Amino acid sequence: MKVLITGNLGYVGPGVVREFRKHYPDAELIGFDTGYFSKYITSDRIIPESYLNMQVYGDVRNFPDHLLEGVDTVVSLAAISNDPIGNKFEEPTLAINYKAAVDIAKKAKKAGVKNYIYASSCSVYGAAEDAPRTESSEVNPLTAYAKSKVYTENDLAPLADKNFKITCHRFATACGMSERLRLDLVLNDFVTCAITSGEITILSDGTPWRPLINVLDMARAIRWSHEREASNGGDFLVVNTGSDVWNYRVVELAEKIKELYPNVNVSVNKNAAPDKRSYRVDFGLFKKLAPEHQPAFDLTASVKGLFDGLMMMEFKDKNFRNSHYMRLHVITDLLEKNIINDQLFVVV
Repeated sequence: MKVLITGNLGYVGPGVVREFRKHYPDAELIGFDTGYFSKYITSDRIIPESYLNMQVYGDVRNFPDHLLEGVDTVVSLAAISNDPIGNKFEEPTLAINYKAAVDIAKKAKKAGVKNYIYASSCSVYGAAEDAPRTESSEVNPLTAYAKSKVYTENDLAPLADKNFKITCHRFATACGMSERLRLDLVLNDFVTCAITSGEITILSDGTPWRPLINVLDMARAIRWSHEREASNGGDFLVVNTGSDVWNYRVVELAEKIKELYPNVNVSVNKNAAPDKRSYRVDFGLFKKLAPEHQPAFDLTASVKGLFDGLMMMEFKDKNFRNSHYMRLHVITDLLEKNIINDQLFVVV
């Protein structure tokens, strides 16, 4: 078995690599990534790429066709993966998240790849507070990132057939510890605030809804979609991936952390402009299709995992929102050093 993972050097990739290596010890695993975030290792464990057979560096917009030879499954993680970057760099976001993903899928089908797994997002629902959204609900993408996910899903659909199974995971908001940690995610931000300052500062009014999923449960879901038969979901499947019990208001996440660590204070910006990105999600289809691969991590376990990981790192940076743990900061730094250009291509 041969699996190609694009974007493996990001936040989600390390867990996916280890998940496949654990369950398929003899598989040939290949990673493909530009390496923007490759040096930001946040663990004393062996680096995740040690579990690969090969790491290839490159841009998905210039993907080498020969890497698809003999591949059974492509896992598409490569993306400009947060709203601040997407809003500032809309054109390259669409090129990377959407056009390149579809182009690689077309090449994969032509090369005889059997499975294509795309990391989509529940953010496609945008403003949706009235009722939990199902896969058949109308989408309402509010950002370049969310729009890129909708466009990709739409263009992948006609490619699927009995020989080319496609799964699009509309993942809840990621959280939890990773060997390449991001702190520009809501729960990760709150836990880091608690550790570094003893105070969680909620930049919004705290009312928006967010479904969450631990990054390691994302990896388990991706393995499931590699293994699933077409009879279980169809040749083309879009599935909300998470758990109904993980639908929280932002302020509830902060209150949970305070419950676990009572010395932490919580402050809410009551004067903040309303955050239109607020949605609850129905994960019933995922529970029906993948009963043995439901999220294993709850909110408490995820918070404690982050605490333990950050303490292991002896993390003390109160100014972390201006650090390389924020994806926009890394991109800005690479631009300022002329390592990448304004289209986010590496400068040779």
